Amino acid sequence: MTESATASPRTASTLKALIIRLHGCIGLMVGPFILFAALTGTLYALTPALERAIYHEALTTDPAESAGGALPAPLAQQIAAAKAYIEDDRTPSAVRPAPEPGTTTRVMFNDPSLEGGEHRAIFIDPTSLAVRGDLTVYGTSGVLPLRRFIDQLHRNLMQGDIGRLYSELAASWLWLAALGGLAIWAFSPTPQVDSRKQTRTAKRLRTRRRHSLLGLVLLVGMLALSATGMTWSQWAGGNFFTLLKAGGWGTPRVSLDLGTPTAANAHAEHQASHAGTALLNTGDIDRVLAVARHAGLDAGKIELRVPGPDQAWKVREIDRGWPSQVDEVAIHPHSFEVLDQVRFGDYSLPAKLTRWGIDAHMGVLFGLPNQLLLAGLGIGIIVMVSWGYMMWWRRRQPNTGQALWPLLRRLPPATLLALGVIALGLGVGMPVLGVSLLVLLAIDGLRGDKRAAASEAASGSR
Repeated sequence: MTESATASPRTASTLKALIIRLHGCIGLMVGPFILFAALTGTLYALTPALERAIYHEALTTDPAESAGGALPAPLAQQIAAAKAYIEDDRTPSAVRPAPEPGTTTRVMFNDPSLEGGEHRAIFIDPTSLAVRGDLTVYGTSGVLPLRRFIDQLHRNLMQGDIGRLYSELAASWLWLAALGGLAIWAFSPTPQVDSRKQTRTAKRLRTRRRHSLLGLVLLVGMLALSATGMTWSQWAGGNFFTLLKAGGWGTPRVSLDLGTPTAANAHAEHQASHAGTALLNTGDIDRVLAVARHAGLDAGKIELRVPGPDQAWKVREIDRGWPSQVDEVAIHPHSFEVLDQVRFGDYSLPAKLTRWGIDAHMGVLFGLPNQLLLAGLGIGIIVMVSWGYMMWWRRRQPNTGQALWPLLRRLPPATLLALGVIALGLGVGMPVLGVSLLVLLAIDGLRGDKRAAASEAASGSR
């Protein structure tokens, strides 16, 4: 038998041992982060139903006050009611008209006492003009306080950018752990064990079989969660969107630049400069909404962003269900001309897939079925990681398993170089994964040195 023929099975055996060892290291070191991300993600998936119950009064109108089939008041009057409630004549930052009968209009104000991305939202009954709620909402999605709290736990442990490293670590390793588990299942079948045996080994092997089968069921979902979760990450997500933008596949946005004004518009802007925030009181916002509707924005859920100095109105659809309605237009604040328009149908395929992936990850793309699927996936990951720790606990003999470094040294130079190039590419694209891999190798190397020293000491004492 030739040397190359004998080297190939040896290389395959070493690679299998390397995958098994790496899968175990991922489970031990990254498993807690994946477990917590799955737990908070499951809670997040269930929040829409909880919010409808907790914030029912703010989100819906009083049937008694709205009875009689009265038409909604103009948006300008609804804004005036919100401003009267907060006893402040400031201009709101955005307005979300009631999406359907029986729901409230959301008038959002900037508040210096709130954190970045947060707004004070006043919920107005569009027919009676009664104030139904006063809550802090967050982000472009306008999430309510309960979901905001769980979202921050899930995203960054409520620790800002530093905390985001936890979720990026979990998302970066989840897909590798899933594919590693698939490889172990395919190339190292679990031995059959008599179900009547109650030894530690038999229990561990039964748990391993359940762990493997559950991993197979959840495989596609885990890969999808990992990919879409990394779009929010600070490093891998930033690199991803940079790549999209470089390829011309980024999410298009309307320009709010007013451009060079015509003579008529210049006169209107001169008059408006003396009007200040009184623009909304004249009913301009209702005219802006009418122009946006005429331009094709027909979703029930819509948001009007009040322009800053020398900017256009931005009106956008915010219905991220299926089919997605996220068109947007820019409207001149004085001439009410449509200056720019972006339709979802004109998005590139990568931009559409990114939008759908993020919305599916958030549980809004397909509504309740999407949320139930996410909850089931999260619970499944929690169970699977728990089974992984049960296997480790039942094995828990000292000095078991092969270290990574000796396995790497057994590989042929060409194979080792290929693995190095792959690891380097992944580390550049996903820096948190790259740095954590170096830490994992360092810890494994130190443990290997400690084992070797203990083994030599034991040999010398004989």
